[in-house]
Amino acid sequence: MNRLPRGATTTLIGLSLLAFGAGPAQALPAASAPAASASAEGHHVRLALPRPTGPLPVGRDTLHLVDPGRPDPWVPQAGARELMVSLYYPARPGRGRTAPYMTTAEARAFLEDRDLAATVPAETLGGTRTHARPGAAPVRGTFPLVVLSPGFTVNRATLTLLAEDLASRGYVVAAVDHAHESVGTAFPGGRLLTCAACDKVREAGYGAVPRVRAQDVSFLIDRLTGRHPAWRHARVIDRTRIGMAGHSVGGASAAATMARDPRLRAGANLDGGFFDTVPAGGLGGRPFLAMGTEEDQSSWVESWPRLDGWKRWLKVTGSGHFTFTDVPVLADQLGLLPPDEPLSGDRSQAITRRYVAAFFDLHLKGAAQPLLDGPSAEHPEVVFHRSG
Repeated sequence: MNRLPRGATTTLIGLSLLAFGAGPAQALPAASAPAASASAEGHHVRLALPRPTGPLPVGRDTLHLVDPGRPDPWVPQAGARELMVSLYYPARPGRGRTAPYMTTAEARAFLEDRDLAATVPAETLGGTRTHARPGAAPVRGTFPLVVLSPGFTVNRATLTLLAEDLASRGYVVAAVDHAHESVGTAFPGGRLLTCAACDKVREAGYGAVPRVRAQDVSFLIDRLTGRHPAWRHARVIDRTRIGMAGHSVGGASAAATMARDPRLRAGANLDGGFFDTVPAGGLGGRPFLAMGTEEDQSSWVESWPRLDGWKRWLKVTGSGHFTFTDVPVLADQLGLLPPDEPLSGDRSQAITRRYVAAFFDLHLKGAAQPLLDGPSAEHPEVVFHRSG
C-alpha cells in the first residue's frame, strides 16, 4: 500500500495511489497550507520530460484500432474491442512542434480522480513537454518492436519517457491504452472512455486484466505486422524481433501475452504482480526481466521458478510503485517526492531507461550488456536479488 504524500508532492505523486494492488481509490486528506502552496506552484510550472538518451530523433503517430471479432470484455454493449496506440519510432532530423503529452480532457480526468484538479490545472499536466514530433518521417531500416502496457486505471502517457528513449535507441514502440481500463482515455468522436472495468475488477480480482490485455496485444501485433498493416510506416518494424514491457498490471500482461503468443521474444515486468500469468510449463525458454521495489511480492516468489529462460529479479533501493513511470520526474519539478521514496526523479528515469534498454538490446538486438551481469557502480541503487 502506498502512503499518502505531503505538500507539493500531492500534485502528481498522489497519483501513485492508483498503484496496482493498492485497492480502491482512497480520499486524499483535506487541503493544508502546503497543499495550497503546491496549487500556486502548479499554476506556474512548465513540466517537461527529460531528453531521450539515444542518438536518433523520435517521431510519433497515433492509431485507433478496432477488433471486430471480439466484443469489449468490460462493456459488451459498447460493441467491438477498441485500443488507442501511440507509436514512437526513429525519425529523420527535423524541426517543429512536439507531440502533446495527453489531452486536456485526459489530464482533467486523471487529476479529478485523485481530487487534485484544484492543485494542478489540467493544462499543466496535459502540456508537459515531450520530445517526439508528430508525423515525422521515419529513418530507413527496420527496427525491433516493443509494446508498452500501463498500470490499471493509468493512461499510456505515463510511460512516455521510456517510450521516447527506446525509440531514440532504435526501436519502434507501441504504447497501448486498453478501452475502459483507465480513468480517462480519449477516443475518436470526442469520447472520453473511463474505467468501466474498475467495479468488475474489484468484484472478480485483477487476474482477468492480464488475460484481456494479452488478447489486445496479440491483436495489435497482428495489425502492425500483418499483410495489410494499420500503420502507414509498418515497413520499419522487424516482425521477427518483438518484445513487451509493462508497469504494474501491464507487467503482468507482458507475461500473459508471452504465454499465449510465441511472437514475443522477451518480456519485462516493472513492479507488477504476476498472478497466474506464468504457466507451469514456463515461457518456452524466453527471457524475462522483473524489476521492482525492495518489497518482496509473493507472486514474484511463486512465479520465479516457472520463468524458464534467462531471467533477472532486480530490486531498486528507495523506489516506489510509480518509480518506473514518468510520475517521479514530474513530481520533482513540482518540488518534492514522498519521504518514504527517496529516489529522485532523475535517478528513477535514468535507472528505468538504462536497464529496460539493456534488456531489450541484449535479447532483441543481440548486443552484449555487462550491466545485466551484476551490480554496477554507476547504479548502486539496483540490487541483483536473483538471477538465472
